[in-house]
Amino acid sequence: MIIVSILLAFIFTGIGFLITEKNAKHLLSGYNTMSEEDRKNFNLTDYLKFFRKFHVFLGASLLIISLILFYFVDADYSGVFAGVYPIAAYIYFIWKGKRFNNMKDEQTKGSFIFALVIMVAVFVGIVVMFAYSLQDNPVEIKDDIIQISGDYGIDLPMTEIQSIELVNELPEITSKINGFALQNTEKGLFRTSTDEKVKLLINSQNKPFILIITKTNDKIYYSSKEKSNQEIYNQLIEVVKK
Repeated sequence: MIIVSILLAFIFTGIGFLITEKNAKHLLSGYNTMSEEDRKNFNLTDYLKFFRKFHVFLGASLLIISLILFYFVDADYSGVFAGVYPIAAYIYFIWKGKRFNNMKDEQTKGSFIFALVIMVAVFVGIVVMFAYSLQDNPVEIKDDIIQISGDYGIDLPMTEIQSIELVNELPEITSKINGFALQNTEKGLFRTSTDEKVKLLINSQNKPFILIITKTNDKIYYSSKEKSNQEIYNQLIEVVKK
């Protein structure tokens, strides 16, 4: 995940120097759709100074804070920060940027409000997604069914389980088919280096991991961040043996 933060930091910093007064009419979002009258009322020179300072600060702060979170707090928090912080920053950027434009044209005003609403909606949606996906997947046994609830959870009837075992390593993952992944959290359907599809419900990198294999040879790898995987395994084995 730290590679993503580094790339984003360089991209944001680069954007700050990409737009100039010469190419703004073609590349600067919002400005390129303004009427000529609104462009005359737009302080492009000062706006581009604000634009550059904002993106340089965004890139630098994103990189520094991501590195601090990754190495000194929690690697997953670094990933969450890299996903949420730029959106929050752009909400501030859009709001503060309005002072450079009198926005006499109704279409321009509408575009500004629309952009702000969309950014806020995206920000709230991503925060909710991270909050939900980072919750632990609790394991319960009800009516001869192993219920793993939470994001990408699954119900496994005892009659469909071939084996439950402990493993010290996860398979080598090459791609995500449908899921959610950070440094320590992986949930959903993934493809391994042997072209095998496996379901991961990994809430932490605490070992050993629990591997459940169904009679159709589907594999579910599980780990909890709130409980001992060994204890959960012991509880599952006791029920399976009955």
